[in-house]
This record gives sequence, structure tokens and C-alpha cells, in this order.
Amino acid sequence: MKLLDKLRCFLIAVVTMLLFIPAFAEGELPRVDDRYVSVKEINPTRDAGYVAGDKLERTLVLTVKKPYELILESLPIVGYEHRYRGEVSGIELVAINVEHQNHRDQAEHTLHLVYQVFKTGRTAKPAILRGEIVKLRHLDKKEIRQYRMPSFNFRTSPLSVLGEVNLKNEMSPLIKPFTLSTASSERSFNIAAAGLVFSLIGLIYIFGAYTWLPRMGGVFAKAYRNISKVADNEAGIQQAITALHQAMHQVAGKSVFGNGVDQFLQQHPAYAVARPEIERFFQLSRQVFFDPKVDPQLGMPAKQWLKRFCRHMRDCERGLKPEVHA
Repeated sequence: MKLLDKLRCFLIAVVTMLLFIPAFAEGELPRVDDRYVSVKEINPTRDAGYVAGDKLERTLVLTVKKPYELILESLPIVGYEHRYRGEVSGIELVAINVEHQNHRDQAEHTLHLVYQVFKTGRTAKPAILRGEIVKLRHLDKKEIRQYRMPSFNFRTSPLSVLGEVNLKNEMSPLIKPFTLSTASSERSFNIAAAGLVFSLIGLIYIFGAYTWLPRMGGVFAKAYRNISKVADNEAGIQQAITALHQAMHQVAGKSVFGNGVDQFLQQHPAYAVARPEIERFFQLSRQVFFDPKVDPQLGMPAKQWLKRFCRHMRDCERGLKPEVHA
């Protein structure tokens, strides 16, 4: 009797499963009317050349209009492996991120899906991300319908070529040879080279002491070369001051002294920015040649200050704006 009871229970369970399995099969649910559902696809930018380990990112924006609502439990789950023509495709859903936006008469569900290829064949072959099926619930009638999203077709490739391949024989004579364009790289290189050349010229122009560029043969440029050669002693400082006086006289066309600075700058406004240093220069000249008690307050050795002052005057005659310290 116990054996018969167990057998009877088993048969009842089998019959119950056979009765209820069709009710839960995906294909048995009626399709929702297209006027209530729409989807926007953002697919990968390429559809070929995927190998094992590559990922495909896909975004589906599902819009569901009332009176239907999306059953969130019907969304695809991570780890689900797709099948293609009844066989495991080797493509698995590895990540899903869902964003919801509810409006008065509809709801938008943005599905960010990431699939990964785990298996490829020996040759390039077609593959597919089958249309995910989601369930929708009618808010008034409590009925459930389904909606199949669009699929995405692509091709997978092997990681290595099987056997020997003669590229010369494999290529069709109708296909032109593939060439790589270097125009962008050459343009970037030319721009960088031109920028480097102009930068070097600018640095040479600013810091150079020679006369082979325009406006580099001024009197203060020559004075700067002379000052760089004098000794760092009392006689050398006197020579440096004399060279600066001569340069200033040549610019003005006459002798310039401490009481003629205003007139000199009115006639040659390019040197106005160096007024504090010009006035300190005449104080230093007076200290060296006439009155040792005068303190020009240089803040550094005299020769060093004279070189810096001459460089600033050289910059002024070249049309530059030196950083002058009062």
C-alpha cells in the first residue's frame, strides 16, 4: 500500500507539472500591443571581430505607457548565458544597471547591459544577443503580457588562425591593399616642430646677446656683451658704467645725466618701464665716480646689478617688457 500511495503521489505531481509548465513558458504569454511599449537601442559601434574575453556594452531605453507597468523581476539577470539555435552561444550577461524615470502617463526604464564573449569557434561565425523578454502587468485587469526587445547580430573571431594561411592567395584581386593614413600624425608632428622652432627663436631673441636677428644689434645689446667680459672689481665696474653711459648717449643722441631722465623718457617712452632702475643707475654712477657716500641700495653686487639693468634696457630697445624691480 505504501508503494502504491507513493506511486499515486508521483503521478499526480507529474500531471500537475505538465499542466502548469505551458502557463509559465515564455512563448505562451500574449504579446503586449506595440502602442503601449517602445524601445530605443544604443548598440556597440562595431558588429564584427569579437574574440574571447571581449565585452559588448548595450543600452536599451524601454518606454512603457499606462495602464501597463514593467515587472522588474522579469529583467535579465547577471550570469544568464544566451543560446543561439539551441546551443550555448558562449555569451554571458556580466553586468546590468537599470535607471527608472516615472512620468504622468508613462515610465522610462534605461537598461545598461554588459555582455562578455567566453567562447569562439575556429573560424569567424555569426553570434547574436537575443532579444530580452520582459513581462508587463496591466494595472486594471491584472493581466500579464510579454515584450521581446530587439536582438543584436554580430560576429565572433578566433584568437588564432587554424592552419597556414597564404595572404597572397587569400586576398581578392578586386580588393585594394589596405593602407594606413599617416596624415594626422604628420600634421601633429609638423605643428609640434613648428611650435618648437618658434619657441627656440623666441628664447634666443629674448635671452640672446647676438645681432643676427632683427632688433638684436642695439646699443644696449652691445653694452651687455661688453659688461659680461669686464672683471668683477672696481676698474671693471667703472668700465661697465661707462659702457652704459655711452649706450644711453647713443640712444638719446646727446649726453644724458641724472637730471635729464624725464626728458630722455619723454623722447624714448619704450624705456619708461625701467625708470626706477635708470634713476638708481645714475646714483650708482655718482657713487663710483664722484661721491662714495651715495647709497643706491642695489641689494646685490654692483656688477650683477649692472648686468641685470643692461639686460632690461636691451629688452626695452627690442620692444619687450622686462620685469623691472623698483
